[in-house]
Amino acid sequence: MNSHAKPAPKTLKPDPTPPDLQDSIDDAEDADEFSAGVDDLAPISLKLDATSCGVRLDKVLSSLLPQYSRARLQQWIDSGHVLVDGKVAKAKSGMLGDELITLQPQPSNSDFAFQPEPMVLDVLHEDESIVVIHKPVGLVVHPAAGNWQGTLLNGLLHHWPQLAGVPRAGIVHRLDKDTSGLLVVAKTLSAQTHLVRQLQERSMGREYLALVWGQPISSGRIEAAIGRHPRDRTRMAVSKSLLAKPAVTHYSRVANGMLDGKPVALLRCKLETGRTHQIRVHLQSIGFPLVGDTVYGKQHLAGVFPRQALHAERLALQHPANRESCEWTAALPADMSQLLARAGIDFTAA
Repeated sequence: MNSHAKPAPKTLKPDPTPPDLQDSIDDAEDADEFSAGVDDLAPISLKLDATSCGVRLDKVLSSLLPQYSRARLQQWIDSGHVLVDGKVAKAKSGMLGDELITLQPQPSNSDFAFQPEPMVLDVLHEDESIVVIHKPVGLVVHPAAGNWQGTLLNGLLHHWPQLAGVPRAGIVHRLDKDTSGLLVVAKTLSAQTHLVRQLQERSMGREYLALVWGQPISSGRIEAAIGRHPRDRTRMAVSKSLLAKPAVTHYSRVANGMLDGKPVALLRCKLETGRTHQIRVHLQSIGFPLVGDTVYGKQHLAGVFPRQALHAERLALQHPANRESCEWTAALPADMSQLLARAGIDFTAA
């Protein structure tokens, strides 16, 4: 009998992200992976044929059930939810080619990633095409491992249910969890496409305020490709790897100060590109890590501030509907304003 597989089940995520959008959304650092939806957990039966003879169980399942990730299939095998002729088998078990495989799919936390959740959002602007949001510190933008719920995406789907039909619920760029500031969200596919083009063409203006240890020269341009750290895959680094992506950051010094007896400087950073952790990595690479950055900063000074001192202050773009130039600014959050005051920096006079 010919082998057969259950048709790919529905998923809870929106339509697949177009390749150009996938490449432009600030380096999807989380390798987002969403599997079958919670309504598609019916048992699956597979009758193997001679083409599976000599092939390992895990590889057979991966081939016949491409709608599930290899990691998820491995987990189900290990937990005894895959039976070969009615018996639990190991992933490395070789098949003869005439077995009956029964699989009982199990729900995953990621199945609930694209669910609406009530959430208070600080909306600075809204029209039929876009929403501009001031993201607070502590809010994750997009679901990923360890943060499948409670993200900005979940809140967006609650406020604007129609975003379920737009890839990534209209998100076109990201901010780190502990970075505050401005984000634009597209409400339609055409608006999203236009905004992504602006990111690709480097015409969208994004400016950040960053407090760093040390006092760099008055201004500078950092051009250095960024890729995964060779030894710590959770971090990024300036890299000469062929897999690293071009990245350009411009900075100018706004003011100098002293924090706990050590020199600091407030910088305004302008992005040409939007790589994962770009400002944090670039400034650390020239010897001026962000205050409070426990990943790329000075570990012995981590207690000075509970997060990286970084705020997305300004956003400028061409409106996707009327092509008019638009600009928004977001005031510093209270904790960063207090930090600058401790450093003797009067930002209102800067």
